[in-house]
Amino acid sequence: MKAAMRTVEAPQGADEARASARKTTVVVRRLEPWSVLKFSLLFYFCMMLIVVFALIIVYWALAVVGVLDSIAHLLSTAGFGSPKSGFKFHAFWIFSRLLLMGVVGVIVWSFVNLFVALLYNLVSDVVGGVQVTLTEKR
Repeated sequence: MKAAMRTVEAPQGADEARASARKTTVVVRRLEPWSVLKFSLLFYFCMMLIVVFALIIVYWALAVVGVLDSIAHLLSTAGFGSPKSGFKFHAFWIFSRLLLMGVVGVIVWSFVNLFVALLYNLVSDVVGGVQVTLTEKR
């Protein structure tokens, strides 16, 4: 089905009406828990990816500069690691555990947001919600 397009001319005095911005007040009475959960899962997952990729870049930069080798040598002389090979950083082990902790964090914080949305709905029934004033851009 095609939508028909038509041109509408602005009534006289429309410029004066646009000069004063319209204001309206709305009340947020309910947050949909399913919507909050979907948004939270996607938001925290994106944040987790950003943090993991940033840490991968930092790890790579530290390895290139030689900081990780210096720390590994220091830890080897302090008695950490195997006696033959000394202390070694295992990037796969580190980042697989980091990714696992990130996924757990995404799930936990998404359910915290879900709980807060449910709590907001209960409190909103008592106090009537939150009033928000919206204004039109000039």
